[in-house]
Amino acid sequence: MTSNSPDQTTTIVIFGASGDLTRRKLIPSLCSLFGKGKLGPEVRIVGMARGNLTDQEFRDSLVEGMDAFEEFNPTTDEWKEFVSRISYYCGDVTSSDDMKGLEDTLLAVETHGKPANRLYYLALAPSLYGTAILNLGESGMARQVDCWRRLVVEKPFGTDLRSAQELNQLVHSVFAEEQVFRIDHYLGKETVQNLMVFRFANTIFEPIWNRNYIDNVQITVSETVTVSDRAGYYDQAGVFRDMFQNHLLQLLTVVAMEPPSNFQADLLRNEKVKVLNAVRRLLPESARQVAVHAQYNGYLDEPNVPAGSDTPTYAAIRLNVDNWRWQGVPFYLRSGKALGEKRTEIAIQFQKPPHMMFHQEIGPNVLAIQVQPDEGLHLEFQAKSPDGKMELRPVDLEFHYDDSFGGRAIPDAYERLLLDALSGDASLFTRSDEIEEAWEIIDPIIQGLGVSSAPPPDGYAIGSNGPAAINQLLSNDGRQWLRLHGRSQNLSHGNDS
Repeated sequence: MTSNSPDQTTTIVIFGASGDLTRRKLIPSLCSLFGKGKLGPEVRIVGMARGNLTDQEFRDSLVEGMDAFEEFNPTTDEWKEFVSRISYYCGDVTSSDDMKGLEDTLLAVETHGKPANRLYYLALAPSLYGTAILNLGESGMARQVDCWRRLVVEKPFGTDLRSAQELNQLVHSVFAEEQVFRIDHYLGKETVQNLMVFRFANTIFEPIWNRNYIDNVQITVSETVTVSDRAGYYDQAGVFRDMFQNHLLQLLTVVAMEPPSNFQADLLRNEKVKVLNAVRRLLPESARQVAVHAQYNGYLDEPNVPAGSDTPTYAAIRLNVDNWRWQGVPFYLRSGKALGEKRTEIAIQFQKPPHMMFHQEIGPNVLAIQVQPDEGLHLEFQAKSPDGKMELRPVDLEFHYDDSFGGRAIPDAYERLLLDALSGDASLFTRSDEIEEAWEIIDPIIQGLGVSSAPPPDGYAIGSNGPAAINQLLSNDGRQWLRLHGRSQNLSHGNDS
């Protein structure tokens, strides 16, 4: 039995609380929710890590992450009231004795004599997920009696299909599926959520959102940062595990899903799973026909990168969704590090008119959904140039969040996701079967490109638009990459080299 009594304590327990994620994302997001009055009066936060810190020392360490927020002032009454809710426990998640000590600490900060709700957040190295979950179970901290217990798990969730299945089995040995919130922060972004509103709350696009009118879909996630000090993790993961299996496939599902009967978590996630199930499966030996991978020049000089590493930092793939709506429409996904621009965009290219009555070559209509950094929508269509002959040129209809909502700051994705986890809304979290379907799609590509007989990844310059080979991936289909839209357009179509 679970309870949501208004005077019931809710404790957010952050495992791995001394890490970067806690300072840069979790605490700033929780502080913002507190300032907006969205955290209840009985919410408490307890951080656990191995460092020997007092409560005050831990609180002081959190100010560093808050410095990125221009309006933050650690001397304000609001910050003082918020931080007074934060406690610290020095312990190791691999120790059952330390977990029992954590339980005593939690009971001390929770409302005495009443069952308390708890949200356990695993801000840990993935190798520690299993042990932490088992120790939560063995210590009785997952039991729900007149309260709820929920678990938030960060990516990566496994390193392949087999490890993901094993981790799901382990999680389900302690927590029921409805207690588990596998977080992908891309789903918490306003523009990704707005894409669902755009599709299902407006009638002008849904009738043409199919193979009869759409030629192809291109999803781009480009990053300017290098691997830098994350090489210890990244060299084991590579761009496919780091970006494609989770973020890019999640964006694909939002574009391609059918409308659920209502906005209820399982119905929504059912439709996303159906999309992933319909993605055409590949054999490892055919991976090079649908995928390109590359590594930025200088990657091997990064700290902790093994000599001769073939880990890709850039990739592009072509996927097909074999269902009635999308048959024959290719989905092109690309992502990489150390590129010339930071941008996440979904571009829908519509088919050209069946007959061109104007004696001029024109481009197709393009709908671009800008996820970051300039959140908004751009519809490119043809119009006649004024005061002249019948000459056409592309023009844009644009919607920008910062223009349309009075310059109001867009909340960080973690704000929305933390609030949803606290309220028990799993709509924007991934389910166990969704995770496994995604690995089924990506595993053969990783295997096929990683065999010893396969050529090594191509190279590309830091600050460039990626390897020249990705153009061939589309030119083989008679297509080309679309330029990125928005107010900054450094990556142009047809010249990503």
